Amino acid sequence: MALINKCLFPAAGYGTRFLPVTKCMPKEMLPLVNKPLIQYGVEEAMVAGITGMAIVTGRGKRALEDHFDINYELEHQIEGTGKEESLSEIRKIIKNCTFSYTRQIEMKGLGHAILTGETLIGDQPFAVILADDYCVADGDNVLTQMVKLYEKYQCSIVAIEEVPAEDTHKYGIIDGVLEEERIYRVSSMVEKPDPADAPTNLAIIGRYILTPDIFELIRTTPPGKNGEMQITDAIMEQAKQGRVIGYQFQGRRFDCGSVDGFIDATNYNYQNIYSPGN
Repeated sequence: MALINKCLFPAAGYGTRFLPVTKCMPKEMLPLVNKPLIQYGVEEAMVAGITGMAIVTGRGKRALEDHFDINYELEHQIEGTGKEESLSEIRKIIKNCTFSYTRQIEMKGLGHAILTGETLIGDQPFAVILADDYCVADGDNVLTQMVKLYEKYQCSIVAIEEVPAEDTHKYGIIDGVLEEERIYRVSSMVEKPDPADAPTNLAIIGRYILTPDIFELIRTTPPGKNGEMQITDAIMEQAKQGRVIGYQFQGRRFDCGSVDGFIDATNYNYQNIYSPGN
């Protein structure tokens, strides 16, 4: 049985909803209190047993590589002080994970970003985390739930949640047959449908497990909505063969790609996770 040992992070987007700060700062480095979004994603993957982090970057994203590296000057300056504890989590990540990077030269959709990461993934099943979607859960985190599900179903899995009907135009929407509690065998997927055309209100969020044939499917699937390579269209080709599960995860998601969601996530972390004394 193939194991999931790599996680792909598409991180080349411009983050235009957060201008002007994202003019020179990657949106994935926006902090929830004192930790950047992408670090939360990496930690989620680590807890799920994944140590290979593959990051698709773009121009102006050097801060991502620097964050997951040792800053010797800083380490020297705070050595022996109480500030060292503030670096304990990132030190653990650097020690236990390997990071690989490639650049997405053109922004042609999430499918294109995932295809760009093929050179980092190879011929194996892999996870995908969109750092914009910050997820919290009691018990197993969302990706851990999905990895356990993959062990049973051995096919692509998309995390889904119910959204207001008027918001379906913001998401990929699935339809399917309920096989078990929270688990759907996907029969169709539509990218950002108008509410009147949406088959359900079950929306795909930024957690995936994909089998390696997805790369060839992305290459051969015609451009979709807005002329982009839509990952939804490629996964739909797998769904036609009954090889996609939609999983209504246990937990809560914050859309940190929007200002409102980012503020909600910041407040949640400050009240429930962050210790003001640190």
